[in-house]
Amino acid sequence: MKRTWTIIGVRDVPLSFKWYQSLFGQPKTAPGHDYWGQILDSDGTVLLCLHQWGSHEHPSLMSPDKAQPGIGLLLFFRVDDFDLALQRARALVPNLDEEPHVNPSTGTKEFSLRDPDGYYVTISALSAA
Repeated sequence: MKRTWTIIGVRDVPLSFKWYQSLFGQPKTAPGHDYWGQILDSDGTVLLCLHQWGSHEHPSLMSPDKAQPGIGLLLFFRVDDFDLALQRARALVPNLDEEPHVNPSTGTKEFSLRDPDGYYVTISALSAA
């Protein structure tokens, strides 16, 4: 296996698309559709896919009312611009779920926040603290 495409159900694809682009410091673009968007790295690697709840017949994406977004899922992103990502995150949310700290298991700095749909998002430095 070379790549995975993590797909999450969201209420508003354009809103979530803009939120993740802001978090990652990416240029503003529009998603491919109102019901589907891919957040891409600068080399074209898919970082995250956003799928509008109920827009297709996917059993696990039918409705947020039938599932709590994020249960059993941790969105974990490693970034090479940790300090800038922290600044961008603070501009997106009133409070972080976890303030910056060094993860004793990985030796890297990280922090966590919630996206517009309530998913728990952890941002980790690419290299050790």
